[in-house]
Amino acid sequence: MAVTQTYMDFEKPLAELEKKIQELSSFASEGVDLTQEVAKLEQKAEQMREEMFNNLSRWQTAQVARHINRPFTLDYLNLIFTEFVELHGDRNFGDDHAIVGGLARLDGEPVMVIGHQKGRDTKEKVFRNFGMPNPEGYRKALRLMQMAERFKLPIITFVDTPGAFPGIGAEERGQAEAIARNLREMSRLTVPIIVVITGEGGSGGALAIAVGDRILMLQHSVYAVISPEGCAAILWSDGTKGAQAAEALKLVATDIKELEVIDEIVKEPAGGAHRDHAEMAKNLHEALSRNLQELKEVTPDQLIELRYQKFRKMSRFME
Repeated sequence: MAVTQTYMDFEKPLAELEKKIQELSSFASEGVDLTQEVAKLEQKAEQMREEMFNNLSRWQTAQVARHINRPFTLDYLNLIFTEFVELHGDRNFGDDHAIVGGLARLDGEPVMVIGHQKGRDTKEKVFRNFGMPNPEGYRKALRLMQMAERFKLPIITFVDTPGAFPGIGAEERGQAEAIARNLREMSRLTVPIIVVITGEGGSGGALAIAVGDRILMLQHSVYAVISPEGCAAILWSDGTKGAQAAEALKLVATDIKELEVIDEIVKEPAGGAHRDHAEMAKNLHEALSRNLQELKEVTPDQLIELRYQKFRKMSRFME
């Protein structure tokens, strides 16, 4: 998928180099032979990109996780799955566009796919409520998971949200209850559940569709109880200290893997998933297929017991 590049602040040296490559390439199209010069600069840009993204700070990783061109749930549905049929509504209040889900096939096998959905332009961002679900979004997700349970379909969820929507209406309609109920019900499902943290995994808004047998996390995604800015506002009454808070939160994939909260880190293309949707989808497709085949060998009773043990051991304390 071709995307227009949007550079982050720390990418300025790379942006300048890639701009120079584009300028030289335009001269070459006019009959000037600059093949060698362009090749050298492209090699230099590739090395710079590799070094830059292999040494990101936690705050920089959070910026990458929020990148506007990063693949969203519907992008993965188009690139990895076939025969997707979207299902709408919670059968109670309405249809929340911040969560999408429905039936699809992975390598020909029917599955239920559910995920947060953000927007890229202003209109779509508002339509998707910036990826922040209301209670009806979580109740829609639960309805689809219960359907998957009835038909013995594996469940795959994609997590990418700054958090559940904190509006008055959401609270009036039972935001906390909806999240809590999802946690309880997901822990009891007898079908395989694979969770993928694709961008931001923010607090209970993420966890409400993230109780699974296998939890995968993209290399440059983040997973935390609160955003760095929110943490900074609480600890230091200064939301601008997000970089400092990010270091304290230890929210990147390697941190979360070390804490044994996730099972696997899925490698992203050089420069991040936003640079090459197709390659990212290919890497994720392989991980999903492999983990699903492994989970299919586990009995329903074993799935529940292993899931229980998995979450029971996620606590640590120091004396």
